[in-house]
Amino acid sequence: MKRTIRTAALTVGALIAALGLPAGPAQADATAPRIDLRVLVVSDGGPATDAIAAELDTAGTPYTKVDLTRADRPTIDAGFLADTVDGRPRARFQAVVLPNDNPFAAGSAEMSALAAYEQTYAIPQVDAYTYARPQVGLQVPTSGGYSGSVDGVRAQVTAAGRAGPFGYLDGAVPFEDNSPTADESYAYLSAPAAGADFTPYVQATVPGTTRQGSLVGEYRHDGRRELVVTFVYNQYQQQFRLLARGIVEWMTGGVHLGASRNYFAVHVDDVFAADDRWDTQLNCTPGDVDCAGGAGTPHPIRMTPADVDYATAWQNSHGLTLDLVYNGAGSVDQREDNDGVDQLADKLIADRGRFRWVNHTYTHAFLGCEQNVTVVPWTCATNPGGGTRWVSRATIGYEIATNRVWGQAAGLPLETDELVTGEHSGLKILPQQPQDNPNLALALADDGVKWLASDNSRDPQQRQVGPATTVSRYPMNVFYNAGRAAEQVDEYNWLYTSRAQGGSGICEDNPATTTCLPAPLDTGTGFGDYIVPLETRIALGHVLSNDPKPHFIHQSNLAEDRIAYPVLSGVLDGYDALFADNTPVVNLRMKAIGAELQRRAAWKTAVNAGQVTAYRVGGTVTVQGPNGTAVPATLPTGTTLGGAAFGTAYAGAVSGWTASSGSALTFTLPSTATAHAASADGTAAAPSPAPRTRVPAGVTERVPYTPDS
Repeated sequence: MKRTIRTAALTVGALIAALGLPAGPAQADATAPRIDLRVLVVSDGGPATDAIAAELDTAGTPYTKVDLTRADRPTIDAGFLADTVDGRPRARFQAVVLPNDNPFAAGSAEMSALAAYEQTYAIPQVDAYTYARPQVGLQVPTSGGYSGSVDGVRAQVTAAGRAGPFGYLDGAVPFEDNSPTADESYAYLSAPAAGADFTPYVQATVPGTTRQGSLVGEYRHDGRRELVVTFVYNQYQQQFRLLARGIVEWMTGGVHLGASRNYFAVHVDDVFAADDRWDTQLNCTPGDVDCAGGAGTPHPIRMTPADVDYATAWQNSHGLTLDLVYNGAGSVDQREDNDGVDQLADKLIADRGRFRWVNHTYTHAFLGCEQNVTVVPWTCATNPGGGTRWVSRATIGYEIATNRVWGQAAGLPLETDELVTGEHSGLKILPQQPQDNPNLALALADDGVKWLASDNSRDPQQRQVGPATTVSRYPMNVFYNAGRAAEQVDEYNWLYTSRAQGGSGICEDNPATTTCLPAPLDTGTGFGDYIVPLETRIALGHVLSNDPKPHFIHQSNLAEDRIAYPVLSGVLDGYDALFADNTPVVNLRMKAIGAELQRRAAWKTAVNAGQVTAYRVGGTVTVQGPNGTAVPATLPTGTTLGGAAFGTAYAGAVSGWTASSGSALTFTLPSTATAHAASADGTAAAPSPAPRTRVPAGVTERVPYTPDS
């Protein structure tokens, strides 16, 4: 995994300079305008502007959205865009995002107001998806360019892009091609127009030629700067996810509230225990609750010492630490059945410092309602009065405390306030158990648990359970009951094919939540050809979405065929091929992930409640939020706070959280960000607005395909 920080040829500070705004404390005089740290997003309901808004939202960057489709929307005029505060001119938005270069009718006063505003305060504009034409600095596609599908195209960041806003990328920007029957991406590829001050940042080869056409580039004209994007996208597509950070850094000049990282954490459940195996004849898992009447003979899957060595070597080669989520009783049972011998436990304990460890309860008992497993699916047992019979507070406490004591005796480096219950039990699970076990919160308090794992597929929102805060985990579709690739494919076929094709029909019965395969996968090739690429793409999508939630698999997936590794390696190797050294994957343990999500929620609440004030005057950034709410910010390298260096280096900038007492925080930008002062006297004249963007006759505007995820 890449860990070395590479210095970009053009720093974020230089991007600020390119904005034409004064920077550095010496220039923060009374004539400098106040630029509020908020983005204006003007949407027409299309996927491109919504994608940029989603990126801002996830990072915690404040924005105001104006929906052009609403009759009650505000009018965008000079008063909406700017005013005066304490005698100083104020620009209310640091950047403008439009659905295209001019979404208004010809002669629009609103576009004139925007153009004048951008000129006066040096405010950048992002054209989220626009047609290539001279009005945006490009030739029309019919002049040696291209318009059409770019599915599967491998675009490239140019030297200017790498030296500028996209310096966190290694160069390649692959476009998705997930469906053979649907167009997923549509683009206009064109060269800069003659005489235009246009700099391509991302470009691709025009089909059938060796010429390059721009997909993302900067157009300077009439005292304004536009980022011109000529391909359509949605917030989930990999090509947007790769470029989203750079779009935000370009339009904010690297000075904005909010922060973003690329995270990946992997929890391996049931360590020391054994997992039951899928039976390819019975289509259920003997030993588990899905085999009616206890059918079949269990053939459990358990790691070996060689699997531990493999895990350690894999970690070392990929720069990622696995979180081993353990059940101590698994080793106790193994020793009882084998004259005190447990080679796996001996190996894991000897190598304990190479992993992180999380309490998974002692026996992996189900801690919700008492289960009636005489029926499939199971139900909650009831008492004579019809009420639910709950697993007791004492039983839950025993499972937590005994496993903790066992782990401490083995010398496992634990964080005792973290807990993953078996099957996330104790928490609600639909349809059988629509509420948490009321004894769970009491037991968590008894045992000092502050961070409790939940299943993101059924309990995605962070919430409180007594004293504990949940941390949702993504289940990987690498099954707990499969140690062999053929077993994984067989069960996959059972779940995802129709009854007519020999499957369970679950996918037919639940079309809103799952999709049937067109045909069963080949048990010899289906794992590598279909399951691995799909699961890799889904997990990498989470990594690229500033989403710190961990993923979880099971110890069985590290044993036998070691079927987890092709997916895990696919994620990390794929990431390394895309990102520069200055943008490593961030690998946090569970409590740190929980704290990150908690801070984000508090910040979002404060921003939505209008409790945050943030602005820049020259080289000084001032932020004030509620007492106790940490402030996230991304700023140029060299920024200081109270005389000390601010933030942690990431993706060519510095960013991080700062505790707030309710008083104003004052950040000083580096002197290297000094630039020519922008005109702030309001005298700059707006150019005539460009005509409304139109799709030329005979060309159909495409909306990207959104695959299931």
